[in-house]
Amino acid sequence: MNPNLSLLHPYPFEKLTKLKAGIELPADLPPISLGIGEPKHPAPEFVKQVIADNLDKLANYPTTKGLDELREAIADWATRRFELKPGTLTADQHIVPVNGTREGIFSLVQSVVERRPSAKVVSPNPFYQIYEGAAILSGAEPHYLPCDDSNGFIPDFDQVPDAVWEDCQILFLCSPGNPSGAVVSRDTLTKVIELADRHDFIVASDECYSELYPDENQPPEGLLQTCAAIGRHDFARCVVFHSLSKRSNLPGLRSGFVAGDATILRDYLRYRTYHGCAMPIQHQLASIAAWRDEDHVRENRAAYRAKFEAVVPILRQVMDVDYPDAGFYLWPRTGFSDETFALELSATQNVNVLPGRYLSRKVNGYNPGENRIRMALVAPLEECVEAAERIVTYLKNR
Repeated sequence: MNPNLSLLHPYPFEKLTKLKAGIELPADLPPISLGIGEPKHPAPEFVKQVIADNLDKLANYPTTKGLDELREAIADWATRRFELKPGTLTADQHIVPVNGTREGIFSLVQSVVERRPSAKVVSPNPFYQIYEGAAILSGAEPHYLPCDDSNGFIPDFDQVPDAVWEDCQILFLCSPGNPSGAVVSRDTLTKVIELADRHDFIVASDECYSELYPDENQPPEGLLQTCAAIGRHDFARCVVFHSLSKRSNLPGLRSGFVAGDATILRDYLRYRTYHGCAMPIQHQLASIAAWRDEDHVRENRAAYRAKFEAVVPILRQVMDVDYPDAGFYLWPRTGFSDETFALELSATQNVNVLPGRYLSRKVNGYNPGENRIRMALVAPLEECVEAAERIVTYLKNR
């Protein structure tokens, strides 16, 4: 077996299951889960209809590169959304469909990391666990950059030693962030691109929450958008990941894309022909329909906006909690052990949340996720409000 398998940490939800093993849940309160970031809003009916109308495509092998029409729909969407110079993000050279961002992130790391003892993959901390697992199984060492309220939950890249940058092969960004919802600014993205040029590494921006934001007139900046703004129309050393899971409430479709530097994506596509991960044709056709429609995405944002506006004032009675810049998570302080909070909340109120330390690593004695919890406002509005009221009850009675 690959010896690096033994270096993988248990997934956060495995830890949570172990934490709560043996507790008795209150029978008089129905369970409410704010733990897993799985969208619960209805999938668009027109997308489901496309799948139903194309079940005969189950008889056909899909190609790794995907349908021209899919890549064209993605190129059109990204060019509009991120204000790119028309014709710079091409369907043929700059886009590769993937089966969701998790699969795309993992496979990209395997294809680009040069296996040498000093190789590093630099990641925010807290982080989406795939960054770490992909790094470890590629033979690279993860290097964590703390994100907390002292730096607005964005890594302070000025504090990273040059020696780390010299060994860095991939820098992961997550904007809007998981779990904080923080959005990386254009100035910071520009700084990161300059660092990548100076030290020759790839900037990989996970932007799967980019379409969930509170102000319709202020969508979050994307890495390719910054590239365009500074005249970097070849997107050199830059790749982004996007998905329909959060944007369109289609986590089960497993549909997303990687876009950016054509040289990186050319060799990545070559890797994928062996990786065996082509998207089913009926899913590609459904994805085309989803990327070409914005009405359902605006409705989705409105639904999340209503939940934040209802839930945050309730929680502020008992917790230090802020509205996120974007995304669908809350990342409040607990004031005491996050594991204790999650365990007692389940035991007394049947509400499931994720301890923040499970999304982070302790470095130099400090875990930036400790004494915070992640709440995913994915349940229906009424359930989110009920969960918030139960949290108030729990903390007032504790």
